[in-house]
Amino acid sequence: MFYWGFFMKFYRKHSLKEIAEIIECDYIGDADFPVLGMNEIHVVESGDIVFVDHPKYYDKALQSAATIVLINKEVECPEGKALLISDDPFRDFNKLTRHFKPFLSASTSISETAEIGEGTIIQPNCFIGHNVVIGKNCLIHANVTLYDNTVIGDNVIIHSGSILGADAFYYKKRPEGFDQLISGGRVVIKDNVGIGALCTIDKGVTGDTTIGYGTKIDNQVHVGHDTVIGEKCLIAAQTGIAGCVVIEDEVTLWGQVGTTSGITIGSKAVVLAQSGVSKSLDSGKVYFGYPAEESREKLKQLANIKKIPEIIATLKNK
Repeated sequence: MFYWGFFMKFYRKHSLKEIAEIIECDYIGDADFPVLGMNEIHVVESGDIVFVDHPKYYDKALQSAATIVLINKEVECPEGKALLISDDPFRDFNKLTRHFKPFLSASTSISETAEIGEGTIIQPNCFIGHNVVIGKNCLIHANVTLYDNTVIGDNVIIHSGSILGADAFYYKKRPEGFDQLISGGRVVIKDNVGIGALCTIDKGVTGDTTIGYGTKIDNQVHVGHDTVIGEKCLIAAQTGIAGCVVIEDEVTLWGQVGTTSGITIGSKAVVLAQSGVSKSLDSGKVYFGYPAEESREKLKQLANIKKIPEIIATLKNK
């Protein structure tokens, strides 16, 4: 029923009227206006639905590449676009995800729809979900879980207890509690990647969480939804990477580094252990501390802080 590529695209073209009928809402635009898919704002293309439910982000959504905007207020429709008017766009975006990407329960440990390449070894007690693709000469150790639609390249090693494809940590706060945005994306692991034990890599909400060629990930690392990690990166134990982060090629993150969401870490940057990355970092530099700054400058600051008692004592003696 659904083609699942990098973006959430429908297997056929739908009309604006068809989509409005699914979520039982009004629309502005031609009834036959083409709807090709649905995506979050950072990955939308022409033909996609994007949702927006706060006035602060109306203009961003209306001016985005998306040509169908699911919105909670009747506003002027930009030329060449269409609107779906909903009292709760978050709810209705979830409704569309459930309609086009329904959850399929499993009845076996390795789905009959999974594709496993020549020379790949699957150790006992693994779960391989529907439509999972695993390349050649991989080694999947015991108790690994690969959720539906996960894609693994060639020569990949995944150690025990790692879980690829869990839902994004993405919620809307409501009076009765937190409402989860349903995840319909994938995890994509490129060739020659190594993933340590007890790692968790969340799938994208509508797109892909991607680990690039040759990247090596240590034990107990978390990678959030829709994050893209480049080629030949090194990520040490207990690092936590938030959602929608871009980590360019040959970046090194040492142990217990943490990042905020939506930032970019430039190629060949090195972030030293226990640093907190709160904003984008330039390429080719070494960073340390919280907030992470160039390490030489940060270490100078720490050295100067140690001198404060001496400076105070000198002032008192004058």
